[in-house]
Amino acid sequence: MRRGQINKRTQHYTAAFTLVEIMIVVAIIGLLTVLVLPSFIKSRKQSQGRRILNDARLMDAAVDQWAMEYCKKDGDTVDTVAAATYLKSTWKSNDILGHPFVLNTVGTGQVNIATTTKSALAGVGIDWSTY
Repeated sequence: MRRGQINKRTQHYTAAFTLVEIMIVVAIIGLLTVLVLPSFIKSRKQSQGRRILNDARLMDAAVDQWAMEYCKKDGDTVDTVAAATYLKSTWKSNDILGHPFVLNTVGTGQVNIATTTKSALAGVGIDWSTY
């Protein structure tokens, strides 16, 4: 054999993955997914709860501004059309889960979050005490 030639009988290619290696990688990815998925779900629910709470706070503040502007007193009914002019966005009759916001009279507890929303997002660390 001359110098510079390759002996084709002894040439081996080892650039491929074996089936066992691929199965181990897939199993590790599956295990990591199972471990991380619950925290993603909890984070999503926390985000939804905070959004609902912030929407209720904004609407409550708009009702306060409307009531002061039009000299409304405690116990008067809330005019959502007039109060909506004090929001930068539109008045939301339902939260992002589709449950309605509960409107009361002017005073404390003007805008409340539905109990179905609170129970759907229970256990994620949201303090619903004021609403």
